[in-house]
Amino acid sequence: MTRNTTSTFEPGRFPIPRDREAAVLRPDGREVALTNLRKEFFPQTGATKGDVLQYYADVAPFLVPYMQGRAQVMKRYPNGASGDFFYMKRTPANAPPWLRTCSIEHGSGSIIAFPIVDDLASLLWLINLGCIDLNEWYSRCDDVDRPDYLHFDLDPVKDGSTTFATVRTVALHVHEALGDLGIPAYAKTSGSSGIHVYVPIVRGPLQKEVWTFAKAFAQTMERMHPDVITAEYKVAKRPSGRVLVDYNQNAWGKTLASVYSIRAKPRATISTPVTWDEIAAGIEIDDFRLDTIRERLARVGDLWEPMKATTGRLDLARFIPETVRVPKRKPRASSTSSSAP
Repeated sequence: MTRNTTSTFEPGRFPIPRDREAAVLRPDGREVALTNLRKEFFPQTGATKGDVLQYYADVAPFLVPYMQGRAQVMKRYPNGASGDFFYMKRTPANAPPWLRTCSIEHGSGSIIAFPIVDDLASLLWLINLGCIDLNEWYSRCDDVDRPDYLHFDLDPVKDGSTTFATVRTVALHVHEALGDLGIPAYAKTSGSSGIHVYVPIVRGPLQKEVWTFAKAFAQTMERMHPDVITAEYKVAKRPSGRVLVDYNQNAWGKTLASVYSIRAKPRATISTPVTWDEIAAGIEIDDFRLDTIRERLARVGDLWEPMKATTGRLDLARFIPETVRVPKRKPRASSTSSSAP
């Protein structure tokens, strides 16, 4: 496997004092208070909140570039992966004054200021809230209607009838079909039960247009491989043994767990970029965990780099007929350097 990185993976370059219950650190010259560092977050492995923070500090040079300029939806696990969680969109009032936010107007007319992860300080602040994984918007804050990638969440039917081997087969079918269209595609494990396939696109088409293309593609895949693929969005109607090619995650305001996110699973699995050869060879979700990922990242680097490159992106507009073009909505997002009221 060819190493692919412009950043260096240096575990421990910014140490988290995991032997203490709390600490105040100054990454990037900005004060961040960390709490409950010895609290167990993964009972099966014994990994603590401090271990989670250390991982994110280690992977920050790879991770942060994919977060910058994007709103974050917070999924908070105050009692760790085995406890209850809740979603939070609005930046808490006690956020540090240096934290940048992204104010987005929603259909109800309300304006929500989401936090933005721009650097190590904001990353550690967010994880300290109890966020185990990261969930960023697909579009940037300067134009939340125009994403710069599309994706497919390959999700096994939840009745237990679909094996991960089938998910791998479907991923290869999706890759082949996209390749036949001349569309570049990159894959990562979801860290949960599926595979995410991403396509970097030239920013231009509106979110609804990207969604429309994704839906048409997923339905075509269902017709081509009805034995293993479904595009049925109603859970009760999905046939057993299939993989959902989930196009609806491209809808406005939707998010997926980001690249390099730890997932709240018993073994602390991680959403990890993989090659198509690795998928064909039979990778498993559990191959990429909090206790094993550092060696891989040091060896292969950042396989997700094409997602931030300015070249090699798909001009999706050529696949969108004029008849399905939708009018541009008024701008409804802005970024600021202070937290929401």
